[in-house]
Amino acid sequence: MDIKKLSEVPSFTTKDGSEIRELLAYRNSVIRNQSLAEARLPVGGATQEHFHPLTEEIYYITHGTGKIRIENETCDVKVGDAIAIPPGQKHKLWNTGNEVLRLLCCCAPAYEHSDTVITEA
Repeated sequence: MDIKKLSEVPSFTTKDGSEIRELLAYRNSVIRNQSLAEARLPVGGATQEHFHPLTEEIYYITHGTGKIRIENETCDVKVGDAIAIPPGQKHKLWNTGNEVLRLLCCCAPAYEHSDTVITEA
C-alpha cells in the first residue's frame, strides 16, 4: 500500500515560485500518469504567471482566500473551490487573505519544471 503523510513530505519551490509538497507522483510512489501536491502561498504572495504546454491542472482550495487569473478572466477563490486549468492556458494565483493560501494541485501528466513556461518577468 502506498500512503504518504503531508507532514513527512519535503517541500520544494516550483518554477512559478510556489512552495509545494508532492504527495504522490512517479518520483515517490507507484503513480505514473499524474501527480498530487499541496501548494502554499504566503500572505500577500503570488505565483509568476505561467502555462504548461502539456499538463492540465486542477486546483482545489483547502485554506484561505485568493484570486486567480486564467488567460483574461480573473476570479476570487476560497475554500471548497475547484479550478480547472487546461494545458496552454496562462494562469496566476494570488493570496489575498490573512492566512497562508493552501491548495491541492492535481497535474496530468505529473508536474515538471520543464513543462512550465514563465510568461512574466
